[in-house]
Amino acid sequence: AHNEDLTTRETCKAGFSEDDYTALISQNILEGEKLLQVKFSSCVGTKGTQYETNSVDFKVGADGTVFATRELQVPSEQVAFTVTAWDSQTAERWDAVVRLLVAQTSSLHSGHKPQKGKKIVALDPSPPPKDTLLPWPRHPNADGLRRRKRDWVIPPINVPENSRGPFPQQLVRIRSDKDNDIPIRYSITGVGADQPPMEVFSIDSMSGRMYVTRPMDREEHASYHLRAHAVDMNGNKVENPIDLYIYVIDMNDNRPEFINQIYNGSVDEGSKPGTYVMTVTANDADDSTTANGMVRYRIVTQTPQSPSQNMFTINSETGDIVTVAAGLDREKVQQYTVIVQATDMEGNLNYGLSNTATAIITVTDVNDNPPEFTASTFAGEVPENRVETVVANLTVMDRDQPHSPNWNAVYRIISGDPSGHFSVRTDPVTNEGMVTVVKAVDYELNRAFMLTVMVSNQAPLASGIQMSFQSTAGVTISVMDINEAPYFPSNHKLIRLEEGVPPGTVLTTFSAVDPDRFMQQAVRYSKLSDPANWLHINATNGQITTAAVLDRESLYTKNNVYEATFLAADNGIPPASGTGTLQIYLIDINDNAPELLPKEAQICEKPNLNAINITAADADVDPNIGPYVFELPFVPAAVRKNWTITRLNGDYAQLSLRILYLEAGMYDVPIIVTDSGNPPLSNTSIIKVKVCPCDDNGDCTTIGAVAAAGLGTGAIVAILICILILLTMVLLFVMWMKRREKERHTKQLLIDPEDDVRDNILKYDEEGGGEEDQDYDLSQLQQPEAMGHVPSKAPGVRRVDERPVGAEPQYPVRPMVPHPGDIGDFINEGLRAADNDPTAPPYDSLLVFDYEGSGSTAGSVSSLNSSSSGDQDYDYLNDWGPRFKKLADMYGGGEED
Repeated sequence: AHNEDLTTRETCKAGFSEDDYTALISQNILEGEKLLQVKFSSCVGTKGTQYETNSVDFKVGADGTVFATRELQVPSEQVAFTVTAWDSQTAERWDAVVRLLVAQTSSLHSGHKPQKGKKIVALDPSPPPKDTLLPWPRHPNADGLRRRKRDWVIPPINVPENSRGPFPQQLVRIRSDKDNDIPIRYSITGVGADQPPMEVFSIDSMSGRMYVTRPMDREEHASYHLRAHAVDMNGNKVENPIDLYIYVIDMNDNRPEFINQIYNGSVDEGSKPGTYVMTVTANDADDSTTANGMVRYRIVTQTPQSPSQNMFTINSETGDIVTVAAGLDREKVQQYTVIVQATDMEGNLNYGLSNTATAIITVTDVNDNPPEFTASTFAGEVPENRVETVVANLTVMDRDQPHSPNWNAVYRIISGDPSGHFSVRTDPVTNEGMVTVVKAVDYELNRAFMLTVMVSNQAPLASGIQMSFQSTAGVTISVMDINEAPYFPSNHKLIRLEEGVPPGTVLTTFSAVDPDRFMQQAVRYSKLSDPANWLHINATNGQITTAAVLDRESLYTKNNVYEATFLAADNGIPPASGTGTLQIYLIDINDNAPELLPKEAQICEKPNLNAINITAADADVDPNIGPYVFELPFVPAAVRKNWTITRLNGDYAQLSLRILYLEAGMYDVPIIVTDSGNPPLSNTSIIKVKVCPCDDNGDCTTIGAVAAAGLGTGAIVAILICILILLTMVLLFVMWMKRREKERHTKQLLIDPEDDVRDNILKYDEEGGGEEDQDYDLSQLQQPEAMGHVPSKAPGVRRVDERPVGAEPQYPVRPMVPHPGDIGDFINEGLRAADNDPTAPPYDSLLVFDYEGSGSTAGSVSSLNSSSSGDQDYDYLNDWGPRFKKLADMYGGGEED
C-alpha cells in the first residue's frame, strides 16, 4: 500500500485547476455572498490544506469558496487579488489569480441611436440577437475641450459550449459612430482569431458582425480575450481598440475522474470509530464554481460485510474515509475492499455524472494475542558433560501476524535452573523454543531438572490485553549417566628427591579417581611417557618406584626437574582413560668431580710475565662446586720442582715455571683440583704444556715451535736441505719441459700414425718465399718412425683437416704395420689403411699448394713420375680403393693408341 501511494504521488501534480479564475459580480455585494469556487488538488486530499488571500475584503473557505467578508460597493469595473493554498505539513505554497468583473448592462434595440457623449453596452446571457450593438465610446466633443473620459468596460459575451450551430453563428455586432461619415473596416485580434487556435471567431469587416465558427469547449478554453479594431479604407485607425471578453458557458459534459483507480490504505485492528483511514480524490473538468463541477462522494459497497456492513464512512465533500464502527480484527478480516463513487451536480444521482474507484483497506496487526504453549508440560533428556545440545523443543501458538514482532516469541526460564545450565533459544522459522545445554551437567550431582519457562513476544501486548495462563509451561529434563574418564586429583604432582637413590625406592602413590560413583569399575595404571625409563608404576594401586638411579645431571632433566606422564583407564563400556603428570625435583648431591680447562697450553722456556690460566668446572650445583683447591702432586718430584701453581680466586688459577730455564718440549703436568662439596671430591687432570723458545715479545718462534714438538737442531737442518733439493729438482724439470716445447714448435714433426689414426697431409699456411729461404731438416721425411716422442698438442688447438675429438663407436682396430722407410711406401700404406677404415670420414680432400719458388734442395716429389714419362705403371691405383678409381681409369688401362 505504501508503494502504491508513492506511485500516486509521483504521477499526481499538486496545484490549482486554473491559474486565473474570472467571475461576474454586481456592483453591490452582501456580506458572506459566495462569488466563485477555486479548485485545488494536493494529491493526498484536502486534509491539511489551508487558503488565504492578499485582500481584506475577500476570503476563501475550506472548500475553496470565495466570499465577501463585509458588505461592499465595488467602485471599479474589475477587482483582482491572489488566492494562496499551502500545505501545513510540507509548507508548500501555490498561487492563483481571481478576477471579479462588474457587469453594467442596458438593452439597445435596433433603430435606436445612442445619445452623444454616452457609451452604451448591450449584454444578453443568451445568444445575442443579430442587431445587438457594441458602439465605441465618443471622443472629446468638438467644442475643443480636452477633458478625457474614462472608457467603459465592455461586458463579457457568454457563449454556451457544445452548441450545435448552425455555424458560423453571430455573436454580436460592433459599430463605430463614425461609420455614418466614412466607410469603416472592422477586425479582431487575439487568441481564437489570429492566434492559435486560429479562426474560432471571425468578423465581417464591413458590417462589424462577429461570428463563432465552430462549437466551443470550455475545458479547452474557458474564456477568450479579443481586441476589436476600426480603420478607414486607407488603414488609418479611426477608433481606439476595445477589449472583448468572451466566456464559454459550462455544460455538464465531463464525468468526475479519480486520480487513481485503486487506493491503498491501512488501519490498525481494534481502532475506535472515527479513526482516519485514507483519502480518495476525484477531479471534474467542468466548472467547479457551478454544480457541473461540484463532486460528492459516497461508499457503494463494502466487502466483506463483517462484522458489520457499514464499517467505514466517507466525507462527501473531502473524500476522507474513516471508521464508523468498532470490531476491526485482523485475525478475522485482514482486508476490506470498498467501492467509492464520485458524482458531480453536487451528488445528484438523477442529473449528475458518476465514476467509481476501489479503496483497499488493510487491517494492520497489533499485539492483541499473547503467545500460548501448545502443552502444559514438555520433556527431554541430556547426556552428562555435553554442551550446546538441544534437549527439548517447545511449541507455541500465536494468532498475530507471523514473522512480526507481535508474533516472534521470546522464552525465559523463570525457575528450576539456579546454576544456569540451560537456555531457551527461538527458532526464527518455526518460532519454537529450543532448550539448549550451555553448561555441562553432572549425573552424580543432578539426575533431573524441573524447569518453568515463560513465553512472550518481542513487541509488548496492546493496551488492555493480559497474559494468558497458557504462556507458562513446565519442562522436565532427565540427565543420562555416561562413562566418565578417571582423573588424577593432583595432576602435575611435584615431589622432591635427592638424586642417586637406588633402584626399587618407593617415590609416591599417584592414584586416580573415577567420577562414576554409581558404576562398579576398576582403574588400571600404566606409563605413558618416561624418557629415561627411570620409573615403574604399580598397575593396581598407582605406586611409583625407581627402576634406575636418578641423575640430576642427565640430559632428561630440565631445571633439576624430571617429568613423566601416566595413564589411568577404567573397564567401562566403552572404556575411558585420563592422564596425569608427575614432576620429580632432583636435589643435587656431590657426585661429580671437577674438571680443568684447558687441556693443552703453551709457555716460554724461560720464565717471563706470561702464565697459563686454568679454570675449574663442575657438573654439580652450589654448594657442591667452588671454591676449588688447586695443587701439584708430590709424585713425580719433577712436577713441583719445575712448576708452580697460584690460586687466583675460587674458580681460577695460574700455572707457571718455577725454574729459570726448561728445555723446549712437550710436558704432561698433573694438577689436583678439589671442590667444596660434602664430602669433597678431587680429580687429577693432566695438562699438556708445550715449552718453546720465545722472541722478545714473549711469542714462540717458528723454529722454536718445531723444536718444542721434539725435533733436534740436526733434524731441523736436514729438513731444510731436503726442501732446497726438492725445489731445485722442480726448477730443472720446468726448464726441461720448456726446452722440449720449444723444440717441438721449431721442428714441426709429423705425428706418429699410432697416435693419429688418419694419414694427414700437413697444411702450411705461410710458406714464405720458397724452400730456398728456409732451413728444413729434410731427413725427417725419410724417418717418420723417429717421431714417436712428439708431445701431444695443447687441448683445443687442432688443424682444420684433423679428425674431431669425441667418443667413437668401437670398431676393429686397424692392423698395425711397420712404417716404410720411403715416403712413397708410407703414403701407400696410409691410403690402404684409410680405405679399409669404416670410421674415417672423407677428410682426404684435394689440398692446394702455393708456388714455393725455385731452387729447392729437396728435389722433386714426383717420384711417381707423370704421364709424360711413359714408363710408370698406374695399375696399382686400383688397389687404393674407390677413391682412386677415377685416377685408375684416367691413367691405367693400357697404352694409348
